[in-house]
Amino acid sequence: MIRLVYVLRRLPNLSREEFQAYWRNTHGPIVAKHSTTMGIRRYVQTHTLDDPINELLQAPRGTMDPYDGVAELWWNHENDVIEGISGPEGMKAAEELLEDEKNFIDFSRSSMYWATEVPQINPTPENIVARVETPIIKVCFFGFHKADLTSEEAGLYWRMHHGPLVRSLAPAARIKRYIQVHGIETPLNEAVRATRGEMEEPFMGHAELWWDRLELAGATTTPEGARAMEMLVEDESKFVDFKRSALWVAKEHVFIDRQ
Repeated sequence: MIRLVYVLRRLPNLSREEFQAYWRNTHGPIVAKHSTTMGIRRYVQTHTLDDPINELLQAPRGTMDPYDGVAELWWNHENDVIEGISGPEGMKAAEELLEDEKNFIDFSRSSMYWATEVPQINPTPENIVARVETPIIKVCFFGFHKADLTSEEAGLYWRMHHGPLVRSLAPAARIKRYIQVHGIETPLNEAVRATRGEMEEPFMGHAELWWDRLELAGATTTPEGARAMEMLVEDESKFVDFKRSALWVAKEHVFIDRQ
């Protein structure tokens, strides 16, 4: 599958609470309404939390301020994306979504790109979701590669070295699920970005990790957990530019799931 990643910052006149409420209650249903026409297989809103855990994760890395959320939409294939927005109904749906985005998204401080998934720790069945009513939280780690590496070199290290390290440390760090989401080069990037004016540069990709909040303390207070977290940060520093990256915890709102 192919995934559209839309990293969002709110308009300056909105609080985060106002932004997330509009996004969830007004914009989300519009996307759902047009999902069949546009061929969307899955649509998830990931809402950033104001949470002490953010500081716990950000402090050892020195990352940027969190974004306000992430919109993610899945299609089976690039051809399905093109087909879904090429006809009259698809074009009309895309226009309606874009017009509504102008009510709450600051395009100039947001980023958008296409990506593919590389699952690393993926339970069966794949039913771990950071829903509001559960203690599960989702960590979003959006990164740029270090200046002395190409995107290909950083992506290879991320997949071949860092991924296995995370898997080996998962029991000590109490990680329940871990997926790498790698940005890809495709003409579709320009197609979606051009209609939104000047946007921030796309990230190399992002990591998604799911924790049980009740278990996370064990990942930082036990000797094994604390050492595992230190090793993860140490290895990330070999390929991630922390100053241009962002890290935060969030909850997920699943609007469409036809997988």
